[in-house]
Amino acid sequence: MTMFPFQVNESILINIIQPKDRDELYSLIDENRAHLRKWLLWVDKRKSPSDLDSVIAMWAQNVEKRNGFDAGIWYNHKLVGMIGLHYIDWKNKETSIGYLLSESVEGRGIISTSIKALLGYFFTEFKLNRVIIQCAETNLRSRSIPERIGFVEEGISREAQWLYDHYENIVTYSMLSSDWNK
Repeated sequence: MTMFPFQVNESILINIIQPKDRDELYSLIDENRAHLRKWLLWVDKRKSPSDLDSVIAMWAQNVEKRNGFDAGIWYNHKLVGMIGLHYIDWKNKETSIGYLLSESVEGRGIISTSIKALLGYFFTEFKLNRVIIQCAETNLRSRSIPERIGFVEEGISREAQWLYDHYENIVTYSMLSSDWNK
């Protein structure tokens, strides 16, 4: 995808995670392990930087196939989070966005600002029609992001995700190209 690096504003840069970013990404995960573990099942599987090698290679294949991306979010030149398209359904012109952020920089609008910038690109350059965000019902910080941006809550899938020792309800939000253009 030729959109990278993607400069959101003077402080925020989004770029594809490369093998050279592995140690910095691992540090981000490790420093935020307890924070991320509340919502992400894969955190415990990342026990060393080398555990990211195959994942980063898989992400590169997705980019090559134009089937989504996993990118780092650099804030003032420091890797502070990730944002990605889980897939791109080109036939239906739909995708799903996921994100994570270091606890130390929450509340600064980094994810909201990044998503807004990317939505403009997805709707104009990729010609997508629908973008969804799914969040655990109890993850109020994450849910506030699509709500603040103007996504429409479509509904709740009951007990849709197993997280360590319990099920989580999942809330689905969507933004259509026609919503964005209003």
